[in-house]
Amino acid sequence: MSYINDPREPPEEIVEQTPARIRAVRIINAVVHAVCWVFALVLIVHILLVFGEANPGNGFAQLIDQWSRAVSLGLRNLFTPEGIKPRTLFNDGLAALLWLIIGGVVTDLVSRIGLPGPKRVWYRRPLS
Repeated sequence: MSYINDPREPPEEIVEQTPARIRAVRIINAVVHAVCWVFALVLIVHILLVFGEANPGNGFAQLIDQWSRAVSLGLRNLFTPEGIKPRTLFNDGLAALLWLIIGGVVTDLVSRIGLPGPKRVWYRRPLS
């Protein structure tokens, strides 16, 4: 009868089968994905604070306002409807959506460039 922790048997060696290149692509994609989501969440929180009429003198509200200005992709005054709420919703909402699209495109490009793909076979037509 064999026990799981039998001291007479040597422990099994666990060998990771994932090559370093695939690990690196996964880490890069995770970082890009996380950064883009954080930027989008900052913009969404800013929209919620504006709609909730948060005190602009509050430290947290000021911090989120400054961060949202930094990650707004220059879209802060793209739409100029009357009122701060629709203006913030359209401008920051579009910037948040663009951050999510940018994250998806960049991670797709990194995967396509960094990961090994199927072998390509080039065929030549006979010269006849």
